[in-house]
Amino acid sequence: MRLRHLLLPLLAAPLLTACVNDGATYEIDNSREHVLSLIREQPYFWDSKVNLFFVVSRMPVCMRRHSLGVGTDKTRVEVYQVPSGAFIIKAGKKMFATETQTCESWAKMDSEPAEGMGTLMGTFRLKKGVLTFVKEEGADKPATDE
Repeated sequence: MRLRHLLLPLLAAPLLTACVNDGATYEIDNSREHVLSLIREQPYFWDSKVNLFFVVSRMPVCMRRHSLGVGTDKTRVEVYQVPSGAFIIKAGKKMFATETQTCESWAKMDSEPAEGMGTLMGTFRLKKGVLTFVKEEGADKPATDE
């Protein structure tokens, strides 16, 4: 009887390790107070779907968590900044517009804006199995919406 109680947790451990629950952050002006973060949550290990959430934060003024919908553990999320200082978030074929002035604006976009996507700041993606924000070359200029 005692052996069964020891084996059950050992058999369940591999099932729990298959879940994704992580995040990565882009520091907009190289400070931890002004950031965009991607959070990935996989509720069931047997399902390849991952819930994607995006956190927009400019502390101490605002912080909001918005849903990007469902993706996979390999979904790449691109961050573009338009000249006004707002951001376009592209997750697969879905696109959203947001800002860090109040962190409240979150709008689904049907297509690319006529004036363009703006400057690619970087991409949230897996790098050696770890979710990371990979900054685009030349994307070091600070945001202009402060």
